Amino acid sequence: MQISELAQQASVSVHALRHYERLGLIHPDRRANGYRNYPARMRREVVFIAMSRQLGFSLPQIALRLDEYRAGTLGIDDMVQALQARVDAIDQQIAALQSQKSTVQAHQAWLRGQLLTKQRSKTQGRQTPSGAATASTKSWPRVRAPSARKP
Repeated sequence: MQISELAQQASVSVHALRHYERLGLIHPDRRANGYRNYPARMRREVVFIAMSRQLGFSLPQIALRLDEYRAGTLGIDDMVQALQARVDAIDQQIAALQSQKSTVQAHQAWLRGQLLTKQRSKTQGRQTPSGAATASTKSWPRVRAPSARKP
């Protein structure tokens, strides 16, 4: 089958198929005219790649499992373990993003406090040069938590 047929059947783009070929994930035959010829069995492989990408696996990670998948030796236990590792990685990403969100919110609150301090100074008749610190200005919020010193 031609590349456009495979792309339609596997619900991926022609560009993705060419990319998979460049990376060595799929190996289409070539006709005498140079056109790619994809055997019907390749649809199954491309769907495996596309589904794995949708779950967030990288192409190098997929390449490691693809030979086992083709040979029919990729067991359910192996897939469950790989999916659990992916869940763990997602949980780590979520935790990192939540931490980053808290830091952003702390900086936002600090800046709002600076704005209020500046506005109060203006209403009380104390003009400060733009960007200049006043005596009531707090220091910047911490970027990193203080490290614990060993005794």
